[in-house]
Formats: sequence, C-alpha cells, structure tokens
Amino acid sequence: MNKKVLASILATVLTVTTLAGCGSSSSAPAAGGSDANAPAASGDAAQASDSAGKQTDGKNLPTLTTEPMEITLWDISTEDPGKTNVEGAVQRFMADYPNITVKQTHQQNDTYKQQLVVAMSSGQCPNIYCHWGGGPMAEYYKSGFANDITDMYAKYDHPEFVDAAVAQSTYDGKMLAIPFSGLTGCDIFYNKTIFKDLGLEVPKTLDELEAVCEKLKENNIIPFSLANASKWTGSMYYMYLVARHSGNAEFDAAYTQENGGSFTSPAFIFAGEKIQDWVKKGYFPDGVNSLTADDNQDRALLYDGSAAMMLHGSWQVSGIKQDNEEWYNENIGVFRFPEDSEAKAKGVPQDVEIGTAIGMGLTFNCFKEDGSVDQDMLDACYVLATQYFNDDTYNEAQFSTGTIPSIKGFNENIEDPNNKYIIDEFFKASNVQLWYDQYLPASVTEVHKDCMTELFGLEKTPEQIGQEQDEAMKKALAEK
Repeated sequence: MNKKVLASILATVLTVTTLAGCGSSSSAPAAGGSDANAPAASGDAAQASDSAGKQTDGKNLPTLTTEPMEITLWDISTEDPGKTNVEGAVQRFMADYPNITVKQTHQQNDTYKQQLVVAMSSGQCPNIYCHWGGGPMAEYYKSGFANDITDMYAKYDHPEFVDAAVAQSTYDGKMLAIPFSGLTGCDIFYNKTIFKDLGLEVPKTLDELEAVCEKLKENNIIPFSLANASKWTGSMYYMYLVARHSGNAEFDAAYTQENGGSFTSPAFIFAGEKIQDWVKKGYFPDGVNSLTADDNQDRALLYDGSAAMMLHGSWQVSGIKQDNEEWYNENIGVFRFPEDSEAKAKGVPQDVEIGTAIGMGLTFNCFKEDGSVDQDMLDACYVLATQYFNDDTYNEAQFSTGTIPSIKGFNENIEDPNNKYIIDEFFKASNVQLWYDQYLPASVTEVHKDCMTELFGLEKTPEQIGQEQDEAMKKALAEK
C-alpha cells in the first residue's frame, strides 16, 4: 500500500482526539540500520574528512556531502534545560558541517504525536523526529516514514547503548531509532518535610500507602498531585496497580487478546476500582481531569504544600531542580510504588517498574520523491544523532540535570540521591514496562487515554473501560 495512503489511515485513527505522550517538555525526558537495500555510503567505509577539524575526525563514519542540504528536525524540548541541550547538539553539528542547515522545531508534548501524524499524512514529515518507541514507532515504519538503519548501525561508530535501549529502538529485527534522551524510571516523589512533620513513614505496601493518604487528608493535604488533562499521567497509576496485582502476565495477555486475555481481567478491574475509590476519598486534586502536566500544574501543588506526593517520571528531578534546586534538596524524596501484599502472597512478582530505556529516540525519514532512500541525507542524520546528540557535551549536560543517558557506565556515577534511587530500582526490576500509551498500537493508545479520563472522572466503570480497550485492541489486531 502507498505510504501516503497508510499515513492517511493512521491520521484518521489518531486525530479522533488530542494526542499526548509520556514525558515532560521541560526536560524532554528531556525521553526507541542504512536501508538494507540502499547503496553504500559515499566512499563505502570512508572516514569523516579531517580537513576541517571536526569532532567526528578519526571515527568510522560515512563521509558527508559538501553540497548544500537542509534537514528538518522535530522534538518536544520547549523549555530548559532540555531545549538548550538539543539546540546545542544541532549548533555543534552545523559548525562542523556548515553546508548542512538543520531546521529545528520544538513541539508541545501533549499535541506532538498528532502534529507528527498530520505532517506525515500531508507529505510534510520532518527528516528527523523524536518519539517514545513502542507501537507508534512500528506504525511510522510500516507507513513508510522511518528508515531502517540496521546496516548503518552495524557498520559505523555509535555510542555503546545499554541493551534495553537498543531493544526498544528495534522493531521486527530492524533498528529504527537512535536513543538520545535517557533511562527513565517512574516512582513516587514526596515531600520529606510534610512526612516528617506528620510523623509519616514511607509506605511499602498499598495498605500503608492508603493509611498515609488518610493521615494527609486529616491534615487538609491532598495526598497525590495529579494533572490528568494530559491523560497519560493518570495511566501511570493504572499501570502500576495492574503490575503490582499481576506482574506482566495480565497485560501481556490483554495485548495479544489470546488465551482469555482481556482488559477486564482481575488486575485491570482491581486497578480501576482502586483508582475510583481513591478519587472518591479525595486522594487526588479537585478537577483532576482539567489540570495539565505540560503547564506543570501538578508540580505547582507540590511547591505550595497543597499536595504531598506525585507519581511521575524521573525527568521531574531535573525539572524541579531547574525551578528551585534549594527547595528540591530540602524537601523532595522518592520511593517506589508500594507492593500489593495479597498478590505477593500468591507469588506475583512485585519488582516490575514502569519506564523506558531510551527516554526518546530519533528516527529518520530520508526518502526521495520516488520512494528510494536519500543516502546523503540519511548519512548526515546518522552522524548528527549518534555523534552530536550523544557526544560528551550533550551527555554531560543531560547527566548534570539528572537525566541518565542510555549509554553503558553512566548509571555508575549518579550523585543525586533521588536519581540514584530511581535508576537503581530500574536496574533491579525483573521487567521495565514501557508506558501503555507508547507500547499499545496508536489507535488503542487513544482509547486507553480517553479511558483514563473516564476512570478518574467516575464517568464509567472499570469493566466498561476494559471493554472499550478490548474492542480497540481487537480492531487493531485485525487490521494488522
């Protein structure tokens, strides 16, 4: 099928509602191979030219064209420190290759995927674009908007990414993205000062967590700061409750819809009922579905002492530090999502973590009008992504703000205690479950996120939203 037709179908599916993805635009977190049939790069295995004193000199990389070229690049880094970091990578590349202009556009996180798919359907897809991997990455490839860089990755220099990051950048045995953000775990940030003043201990079980919430409520403090207008933020609670009740078993079964797998299975009903019970008890802010994460409205409730805890991704470390490092150091701690004691007694593993090994990936859309690979442009994109978005300057900037690059060794040098805790839990996990809104097929993602609005808004029962997700999953599988 023609790729524009596929993109049009994908756009129709995705534009039924506003799209959003996991991650924060403030640090993005900052965030999953040449085509097998493409001609070899100019000069085959030629080294980059050493005449201009480039930082790529002496490396095994394709020789880039000296002809004028423009590359379009989209990311979601709309605020610092992420914005400065990604712009710095582009500026260093253009300084080394002045004939190549990179036209960089920063998009808002909550509308990014919709903007990207609209661009694909209209023939305006950028040459490089960021994403979170998972189902959408596979659809971008199947729709004809992602170069297979498996051969290039095997042939040319690149950072030594952790194995999980390479796996999340791969679909159907094909390398489709270059990681550029970092390891991202998901845990509960909490106000240590509030906990100390009220004599609260860090909860290790769900029962203990609920006791903490009741004590906070007695003192007119909102237990959880949540901005669920973004929808994926509420999904984090749903994912963890499912994981604690069943490990990965029930989600994996629901994903395939085989052997009785369903989003109405016990773990999903448990998660939905628990969330709605917490909503009714006032564990979340009033108007939770109208608060937005992109505007940091959840973080604001922590800052003014209105709320005591916030389940979120590890990019919040750099985000909060950027806002007020002194306040962060004095007040913020972190703990893993508590265990389900009853499930644990039945042998259900309690060490599944939610997150990603790549944070985000950069995928290339370098094709000529006739559909053949634009090898000169693909070479340039590969060099930019592997050597500038992942050079020492970029990685040190990432590391200094709390984002841990998906490159071997960086996890051994973490000084921030909260980041160290999160990454240690990440590496101890039996499995790291990629965010549902990235793992699920794109059409199912939208239904899932809408279900999170319905769940937290008490509009539908856990059984009803489970049925909605099942219907979407069956439809997606049939189309596949």
